[in-house]
Amino acid sequence: MWSTFFVTDMEGGAQGGASQGMAGLMTGRTTFGGNKRRRTTSAGHSMSEAQEGKIKLAFFVAIVGVVLTVLGVGTEFWVELSAPKTFYNNQTCLTAHYGLWKGCTKTLWVADIDPERESCGPAELHGESNCTYFKFFTTGENAVMFQKTTQKNLNVAAAMLVMFSLFLMVMGAICIVMALSKEILFFLKPASICFILSGALVLLSLMVFHQSVLALLASDHTVPLHHELSWSVSCIGCAGAVLVVGGALFLLLALPVSPWQRCLPQKDSSS
Repeated sequence: MWSTFFVTDMEGGAQGGASQGMAGLMTGRTTFGGNKRRRTTSAGHSMSEAQEGKIKLAFFVAIVGVVLTVLGVGTEFWVELSAPKTFYNNQTCLTAHYGLWKGCTKTLWVADIDPERESCGPAELHGESNCTYFKFFTTGENAVMFQKTTQKNLNVAAAMLVMFSLFLMVMGAICIVMALSKEILFFLKPASICFILSGALVLLSLMVFHQSVLALLASDHTVPLHHELSWSVSCIGCAGAVLVVGGALFLLLALPVSPWQRCLPQKDSSS
């Protein structure tokens, strides 16, 4: 009799456990998944669809800054140097433009230049161009343009700052991807720090590059030159500002309470 009771009880328990397991599979709420979901919610790391949409929007802003940085770093239109139109002869004149890695000199026809313009240029005009990469990073030699010598220390410093900022952008993007895939808001804080620092370094590299241009112009006064910052610098400046804004947005999204709710608390329905 006792054996019959134990066998019946074990069969009933097994059938009950199997039925609960099947019900859990049908509803998609297993014990392991339920505990994991409860732990995530209680820890305050889960995100809603609205938060996910805001994070993606802020990530798009940061990606715009990254694209502008890559565009500015990869082009050589940071600064344009132009000699007077009649300095060499009455038919052709010389202009130059360079960036972080490469410099180009261009011979233009004076007839193609605006008559009201005193210096040669702009560099976008059609002419014979000669571009060479700088030897700052290989042999350590300075470049010479219009009998003026560059300051390699400043140029190398500007390039290194931009490269380190690109590394921080990659790290910030990885943090955002982890936050969206794992639904953990903690990754927003390191991402915001990475993007804010990368934007600050981009703007700092722009300032260092401008100092290198001024040092180049002051190295020799034999050839009078007119200089102006070109469109690559505009891309870099906009990229730095956009990256800082994107990092600030991630920092606001990482806060436990929205600052708008603190400044403008919701009134009760009774009031």
